[in-house]
Parts: sequence; structure tokens; C-alpha cells
Amino acid sequence: MNGPEIHVEFSPELGLFVPHARRGRATKVVTDGASSLGHVVESLGVPLTEVGELLVDGRASSFSHVPAAGESVEVRPVERPQQVPGAPLRFLLDVHLGTLARRLRLLGVDTAYESTDIGDAALASRSAAERRVMLSRDRGLLRRRELWAGGYVYSTRPEDQLRDVLDRFAPELRPWTRCTACNGLLRDATKEEVADQLKHGTKRTYEVFARCRDCGRAYWRGAHHDQLEAIVERALAYGASRD
Repeated sequence: MNGPEIHVEFSPELGLFVPHARRGRATKVVTDGASSLGHVVESLGVPLTEVGELLVDGRASSFSHVPAAGESVEVRPVERPQQVPGAPLRFLLDVHLGTLARRLRLLGVDTAYESTDIGDAALASRSAAERRVMLSRDRGLLRRRELWAGGYVYSTRPEDQLRDVLDRFAPELRPWTRCTACNGLLRDATKEEVADQLKHGTKRTYEVFARCRDCGRAYWRGAHHDQLEAIVERALAYGASRD
């Protein structure tokens, strides 16, 4: 770039993308005099999905603003809980977030998930077509303009990932209502309806079952139920603490 020089200061919350933001100092940026402020922010490493308010010389501005020489820009993170246009709130997760997808489904959150790498273009198109919030750790994917909405997943630990999504988007939780395998809705089922999926011990021990309306998978309170119940209880308690 070889044009006007501006000063850009990022909030500390964006320090993952711009390390010097953690020091609370503005940086000098030479622009080309034609690119939008949104383009400048992204070129410095911050996906616009993570940007909330933009202030230019102390006044609210937009991504489309073309910065002029000497302007001071403050880049703030999205507010939490984040308001996403349209309803209902639904998510789309990429191939690297399978555990998070299953946990969101466990909580009854509408969560689509691609178990294979279909490419950024296809993911962005699905996000737009189905009006789903794209969750990913791929910054390049989150920069695609066709996304309906998006959010960067900051942690690599599923427990922290789930807490971050609950904190940022505050989705309505309806535990035990979705299939963790395909995202379909569950319904009550008799033992006879799901008998072909049950081993002899399960048939003898359990009486209460559910079945996915879409894929037909059977569910019951098996050996891993206590572990799943703990995930649900922590999520509900966290949501209640924010109210």
C-alpha cells in the first residue's frame, strides 16, 4: 500500500488475531486510499465476523468507509450475546468441530455439521442458503463474503468451545431433543420399535427409548448417560448464571 496513513487500535479481546492489540497501542497503517475500512481490518488479520463497533475519530463508522489520512480507528469485538439477524438461530460447523457439533445437538441446538471437507465455497454457500451461523477455526473461511453469519471458535478444547458458543450466541437449549448423529428431532419410541438396534442386555435392562425421526437411530439411558448428563447440567447452569 502506498497511500494515506491511519492509526488503528484493536481491543485486547482481538489480540489472538493481532498480537500487538494486547499491549493496548495503536499501530500505523498505510492504506491504498481506495480500500474500505473492512478490507483494511481483514488485511491486518481480523475476520469481520469478530468485529463489532468501528469508531473513526471517536464516531461510529461502517465497514464500507474509506479511511482518510490521519484518521484514528478503534476496532471493537462483537457484543455478547451477539444478535444474529433472522430466526431461528441455527449453526453450521466444519469438519474439524465434530465434538462441538454433537454437544450442541445434545443440548437441542439446531446444528448442521459436515463430516468431510467439502471446501470453503460449499460451506459458505450452505451457510447462506440455510441461514446458518458458520462456526470455524478457519479464518479464511470466515472471510468469505457469502456467509450468512459466522463466528470464530477460539479454543481447541470442546468444553471451552461449547462455553464460548453459549456465551456469544446464547442459543435456546432444549436438551435430549435432537439426534447427536444427524441433527434430526427425537420422538418417544417403544422397545418393539427399536428392538433391532438393541443387544440382549439392553433389551432386558431398559424400558424408555427415543428414536430419531430422520435417521431412525435409537436412544436410551445407557452406560454413558451420566457423562452426557454432566455436560447438559453444566450448560444449563452456565446459561442460568448469565440471565
